[in-house]
Amino acid sequence: MTTDGSVKVEKRAPGLRELTLRGVILGGLITLVFTAANVYLGLKVGLTFATAIPAAVISMSILRYFKNHSIVENNIVQTIASAAGTLSAIIFVLPGLIMVGWWTGFPYWITVAVCAIGGILGVMYSIPLRRALVTGSDLPYPEGVAAAEVLRVGDTTTGANENKGGLRIILIGSVVAAAYSLLAALKVISNSLAGAIKVGAGGTMWGASLSLALIGVGHLVGLTVGIAMLVGLVISFGIILPIQSNGALPAGEDILDGVSSIFSADVRFVGAGAIAVAAIWTLLKIIGPIVKGIKNAMVSARARKGGKSVDITEQDIPIQYVGLVIVVALIPIGLLLWDFVHDTALHGTATGIIAVSIILVFVIGLVVAAVCGYMAGLIGSSNSPISGVGILVVIIAALLIKMVYGDADDAQNTALIAFTLFVSAVIFGVATISNDNLQDLKTGQLVGATPWKQQVALIIGVIFGSAVIPPILQLMQTAFGFVGAPGATDDALAAPQAALISSLAKGVFGGDLDWNLIGVGALIGIGIIIIDEVLTRTTNSKFRLPPLAVGMGMYLPISLTLVIPIGAILGTFYNKWADKSGGDVERKKRMGVLLATGLIVGESLFGVVFAGIVAATGDDSPLAIVGDNFLKTSEYLGVILFVLVIAWLYKKTQQIASRPVEDEPVDITK
Repeated sequence: MTTDGSVKVEKRAPGLRELTLRGVILGGLITLVFTAANVYLGLKVGLTFATAIPAAVISMSILRYFKNHSIVENNIVQTIASAAGTLSAIIFVLPGLIMVGWWTGFPYWITVAVCAIGGILGVMYSIPLRRALVTGSDLPYPEGVAAAEVLRVGDTTTGANENKGGLRIILIGSVVAAAYSLLAALKVISNSLAGAIKVGAGGTMWGASLSLALIGVGHLVGLTVGIAMLVGLVISFGIILPIQSNGALPAGEDILDGVSSIFSADVRFVGAGAIAVAAIWTLLKIIGPIVKGIKNAMVSARARKGGKSVDITEQDIPIQYVGLVIVVALIPIGLLLWDFVHDTALHGTATGIIAVSIILVFVIGLVVAAVCGYMAGLIGSSNSPISGVGILVVIIAALLIKMVYGDADDAQNTALIAFTLFVSAVIFGVATISNDNLQDLKTGQLVGATPWKQQVALIIGVIFGSAVIPPILQLMQTAFGFVGAPGATDDALAAPQAALISSLAKGVFGGDLDWNLIGVGALIGIGIIIIDEVLTRTTNSKFRLPPLAVGMGMYLPISLTLVIPIGAILGTFYNKWADKSGGDVERKKRMGVLLATGLIVGESLFGVVFAGIVAATGDDSPLAIVGDNFLKTSEYLGVILFVLVIAWLYKKTQQIASRPVEDEPVDITK
């Protein structure tokens, strides 16, 4: 950062190695870890995390042992890992095909194709948006700027030592989070609390997931988003749920079960309406910059074709090739859709819906790319709007497909629901990648990267992620299943977005979707948008109430929503400590980010390993060493240990962050 607070753009030194084989291999290896972690986290809590910063730290820690490594080569590594990790958000839709009973597992090559084609389309759509939303806008791109700062620091002699401290913090956070999860798997401690409260003739619920990963998520998203989620929580669980459950709780039924059912069946659709309105508002705000960016990309392409020299940091993949890839990609999409309806109740009657779906992917793809790219620039890709985009997409797709197909019997309706989810999954692949690409391209701009090489790296990341995601999804399905799906276990993964999106599709085709609930949510969303705009303009963006974050707080389970703001508050206190402590304040804040990342990675990777054990043994609790009679004690122990562990971790991070960089030891246990 410069002294006036603006972002410094690095001048490119000549002769630097950038897109290298070793960088691609390292990016692929990091992909295996972070994609697995993101798939598990997304299925469990409905959120994913940005992998750019930890990938950059790991890359610099390894490549510094090789000759001729450079800042732009490290940037390629983090770009590959980041793209692949972000593509895992496709899980917000695909499990819906299990939930509606259409799939019993995830067919490998079909799932690969959905992820790869959607992801590559996302890369192509984001290329013309680079000029509109990266180089030609004042969007802050918080995570992209932070990743660039990490790369710059790591490119110095002292930066190499700082990377040791950063890697140490990631490892400590990961090991502690995995150990805590192991104790929970042993049933020695409980990692969740839940209860219900009677409110008049209705009720509400409370709960908390004692998850170190959620603390990490909260630290990353920050206080503004954390408060917004709390506002959403109060709206849903403090106001709407007591009203909806008033007089609706069956006599003799457990209150917690009753209010949980009402939340799932009714209240979350109010949140869906709020999120949908927020996504539409975002689109309306950025139509102008999108059109301008496409025009600028065409001007640049004509200049290069005419022999005019264009600076290396402005060389995208030529726009004519981008257009060609987009058009060609529609062919395998059509084949996938045809294969999907083959030998089903739709066979022979699906020509119209296949054609309209291809057009939908082509048109809506650019729309969702723009929305997600803008939001990544505004609040970071960790605070992704793709949940709201997914809701919008599935409603639009379902209404359009239903209108084109016409009257359908029960068997055809079931097939149409599955077909809608499949189409939405392709579009969602576009959304997930666009949400990350522009963030990475911002990092590249700041460190002097070549855009077209970074765009190639993004495609490579998509291919890596597409290969890794299906087997992890299948492992999760075999071990746990998904809530509401046939054969789900007691420990089934919530996959909240997939559950909501599949319910919306069923509601549209079944004719029983309560549009009143969505309408109420839309009105609440409009109110939140007005409040946010007033706060933004009157406080110069110092105070905000992001509508999408409020919507997420409204429709995510309270056990998740309650803990994330706690992590945001802890992160705020840590950053205030860094501000007051003096010295290299930004370095100390980065160490906090790396701790949060370690907590997410450690817990998530343990979840993947535990899923493998469950799948192999067929036992839902294969590691349990105590019985159910220990439950109450385990809850007390869980809360006490949770608090103590968090306090120790932040204290340890402060100690490591306060240590002079040149004194960084190699031993991670010190």
